[in-house]
Amino acid sequence: MRDLKIPAERHPEKAHRKDNAPLKKPSWIRVKAPGGEGYAETHKIMRDNKLTTVCEEAGCPNVGECWSQGHATMMIMGEVCTRACTFCNIATGKPPEDLDIFEPGRVADAVKKLGLNHVVITSVDRDDIKDGGAEHFAQTIRAVRRQSPKTTIEILTPDFIRCDDSALEVVVAAKPDVFNHNLETVPGLYPEVRPGARYFHSLRLLQRVKELDPSMFTKSGIMVGLGENRQSVLQVMEDMRAADIDFLTIGQYLQPTVKHHAIDRFVTPDEFKAYETAAYGKGFLMVSATPLTRSSYHAGDDFAQLRDARLAKLARG
Repeated sequence: MRDLKIPAERHPEKAHRKDNAPLKKPSWIRVKAPGGEGYAETHKIMRDNKLTTVCEEAGCPNVGECWSQGHATMMIMGEVCTRACTFCNIATGKPPEDLDIFEPGRVADAVKKLGLNHVVITSVDRDDIKDGGAEHFAQTIRAVRRQSPKTTIEILTPDFIRCDDSALEVVVAAKPDVFNHNLETVPGLYPEVRPGARYFHSLRLLQRVKELDPSMFTKSGIMVGLGENRQSVLQVMEDMRAADIDFLTIGQYLQPTVKHHAIDRFVTPDEFKAYETAAYGKGFLMVSATPLTRSSYHAGDDFAQLRDARLAKLARG
C-alpha cells in the first residue's frame, strides 16, 4: 500500500480537503508484503512492455498474491485520470493529449508472455477524448485476440458519460467476454464519492450492453465501509438485477491517504457472507463478497464459475 501522505502533484484537487485519520485495520484485512520470484517476473514484464497497472496505481492490497501468480490488471490510456473520485488513488489531472497507438500491441504482448488464460483490462477516465477511449479499448481487445486467441477478456470501462451511443457500441462490437463497469457505491453517496458520475447512467450503460449483445456477461461492483447502510446495498442489488447484471463484487473500501474519503467502518466477514447470500437470492449468477474482493481479484477462476452457472441455468430451463 502507498504512504498515507498525499503528494500534491498526484491529487491536486484533494489538497484542500481536511485530513481524515485512517482507522486501524482489523486482522482480516491484513495481507503479506509483495515479493518473490513470480512477483518479480510479472513486474519485469510490465516494465519491459511499458505498461501501467491498476494494481500499482490504485494501491491494491492483493498485488502480492496476484502478481506472484502472473496475474496483472492492465490499465490503458495512461496513468492520469480526468475524474476526481474521493475514494480513488489514481493520479488526477490533465492527461497527455494523444493516446499511445502502440499500447494495444504491448498489452497483447504482455498477455502472451504471462500466459494468461483470462485477462482484465481497465483504464483511467478520459473525458478529454471524444469517444472516451472506446476505440482504444476495441483495438486492445482485438490485439489480444490476435496474439492469444484462447485467452478470455474482461474489460472494466469508464462510464462514457460524455459520449454518444456509438462509443459503447464500438466496445461491445469488439466482443469482450465480460463487460464490467463498477457502480462503486450506493446512489446517496455519489455526490461525495463519485461526483463526476451519475448512478442511473452507469446502470443504463450496463443494461445497454445486454441489449446490444444478450450473450455478453455483465459485471459490476461496489465498495462498502464508505457510509452506506445494509438497506441501501440491498437496493443496489435490486437495481443491478433489473439491469440484468450477471456478476456482483463487493469489497471493503480502504482509504489510500488522509485526504481521501474517510472509512466509515470495517465490515465484518460475516456481513460480507450475508451480502453474498442475499445477492444469490436475488438471482446473480456469480457473487464475490469478501473484505479483500476487488474487480479483478481471482477474475479468471470467477469467470469459469460464471460460465458454468449460466450453463447450469440454461440446463434447468
